[in-house]
Amino acid sequence: MTDVELGAGLAEEVRRHGERAYPEEACGFLVGEAASASGTARRRIVRVESMENRVGDQRTRRFVIPPDEVRRFERSLEGSHELLVGFYHSHPDHPAVPSQFDQEHAWPWYTYLVLSVAHGRADELGAFELDPDERRFRPVECTVDAPPLPRE
Repeated sequence: MTDVELGAGLAEEVRRHGERAYPEEACGFLVGEAASASGTARRRIVRVESMENRVGDQRTRRFVIPPDEVRRFERSLEGSHELLVGFYHSHPDHPAVPSQFDQEHAWPWYTYLVLSVAHGRADELGAFELDPDERRFRPVECTVDAPPLPRE
């Protein structure tokens, strides 16, 4: 399992997106430094990219990013030092843990951030990775960089 580090301000972007989308699920991509995604013990997320939830009529309980959008996004990163390393989504009025639906639709290797949004307010943020052998989510350590201190 790979620990995750969120760059300064990125957790706040995910939280704001979750609050804006409430009572529906928000979703998006996690972009990492290619060098930190190649088997190291720590994966650094350097950017988040919000996406439209395309699930249809169950947006308060599910999210879907179609595979063609994932491929398009991955192609947009070709030639850069960035790589798609995971996905985030919110759980309106539910805990920050993956649901059975999330687990059934997840892919190994990727990082999954789940944000609990309680009554419209962002709450807990959890990080997970799918165990490829057991096909179950395992929590991973997630550290959030503090924003830089203002210069005097």
